[in-house]
Amino acid sequence: MKHIKNPTIANIFGVLIASIFSLQIALVQAQDYPNKPIRFIVPVPPGAGPDVDVRQMAPKLAQILGQPVVVENRPGAAARIATEAVIKSAPDGYTFLVGTPTALITGPLLYNNLPYDARKDLTPVSLISTTAYALTVGSAVPAQTASAFVALAKSNPNYSNIGTVGVGAATHLAGEWFSDVAQAQLKFIHYNTSTPYSDLISGQISGIFEAVLPVIGNVNSGRLRVLAISGTSRYPQLPDVPTFAEAGYPSYDPMVWIGLLAPAGTSPQIINRMSAAIAQVAKTPEIIAMRKEAFSDSVGSSPAEFSKFLDDERAKWGAVIKKANVKIQ
Repeated sequence: MKHIKNPTIANIFGVLIASIFSLQIALVQAQDYPNKPIRFIVPVPPGAGPDVDVRQMAPKLAQILGQPVVVENRPGAAARIATEAVIKSAPDGYTFLVGTPTALITGPLLYNNLPYDARKDLTPVSLISTTAYALTVGSAVPAQTASAFVALAKSNPNYSNIGTVGVGAATHLAGEWFSDVAQAQLKFIHYNTSTPYSDLISGQISGIFEAVLPVIGNVNSGRLRVLAISGTSRYPQLPDVPTFAEAGYPSYDPMVWIGLLAPAGTSPQIINRMSAAIAQVAKTPEIIAMRKEAFSDSVGSSPAEFSKFLDDERAKWGAVIKKANVKIQ
């Protein structure tokens, strides 16, 4: 064999050999996958919606994959702690992020100093579930429909106060979107360190844009009232509540959701294996029923479908944030 004198050619040859070797290792790992417990890192505390959802899925995923699925909570810093932990993990298929809109969409749109690029540093695996959002008002608010509430807020500013859980939170951005669509000029009261529900019930504020599950107890007791709900169909638990489209606002359809992502560089074979497992669990009657009770829809998508979904969400919420001029200091 002739000795390669050109250092450039030698370097290229070395990189090629290293790439082939790395590919062979990745293929072996994928074929042997999984052979140890898998971590799902969740950016919320125990008992919060995404945590409950994936903990109910975990045993079924473990049965399919043949290894335990361990749910690890890393709340804080608007999902940055959990997201960064996954991005810095080895792309070997044993650490995944349970992604939320805050972690993947609105956070990167609102914060300029994130130490990562969620779009480049994470690989979509599967959309897990979507959850309806609703316009909920206090029982003393004299409006029985979304359009009546808009008319009331326009005619009497005392009814235009809407609670949120903080600037840039889903409750805020969903409200800004509706305010624009309905031309209602709503006033947002941000409860950054406390809950808005006591003031909502007592009548200090008039409404909130929120997922249904946090308000349903007070709705059932008569202290709150849901005027409209997002999604394409009504929910069995609230058969008299129309969708926003039915209420006259077809372009308004906010939702929250969770999905699974892996560190960039994870083998496509591993991504597809996990995606298929998620889809299989999502179709089980128990998971479908559980999510319906929580006003959610069970999904389970391909990586490509989830990637397109994320692009659509970035475009949608990016337009809302830009038009409302929402900024995080």
